[in-house]
Amino acid sequence: MIAVLFVRGDSAYKKYEGLDVYDADRDALTFTGNMPTIAHPPCRAWGRLSHMANPREGERELALFALANVRALGGVLEHPKGSKLWKEQNLPTGDKIDEHGGFTLEIDQYDFGHVAPKKTLLYIVGIDREELPSLPPKNTATPTRSIAGNIKGTKRCTQYQREYTPELLIDFLVTICKAVAAKQQDTRPSWSKRTK
Repeated sequence: MIAVLFVRGDSAYKKYEGLDVYDADRDALTFTGNMPTIAHPPCRAWGRLSHMANPREGERELALFALANVRALGGVLEHPKGSKLWKEQNLPTGDKIDEHGGFTLEIDQYDFGHVAPKKTLLYIVGIDREELPSLPPKNTATPTRSIAGNIKGTKRCTQYQREYTPELLIDFLVTICKAVAAKQQDTRPSWSKRTK
């Protein structure tokens, strides 16, 4: 089982078996599981334009909750490139690895099938960089959409288009968490492993 925290109510994650999915109605703050976690905490309080955002009370702290779970249980935290969470929480960049064994991978969701270029940071704990699944090829098609409508010749994304997670990216993140779970299983003392 893999936990997925802070997703849209209509998220494609809900179509996958073996995922414990928390949307706003289910409230990720009630999560107390002990499994690798994929976290998509709200980002508007952490983004480049956070000074213009109007997050709900307590919304900023959701990223800290997500970070604590990923560090404790292994998994992935996803936020846009430029998120201030990286600087405030001293998350590693480049080739650095932090004291939790975590590292950051920068991707473009456009390469995973998003309708617009969307640079994204993934903070990953529980596997080594060399154990990551293969990345998809770079999408060289000219985009017709952009997140803010600021790329010439593109239309601004709808709110849904800005927020959804492409299924190819879901597959990538789930594969990471499966690798984390397998590694955790392999590193448990033999006496603690269940026998079939």
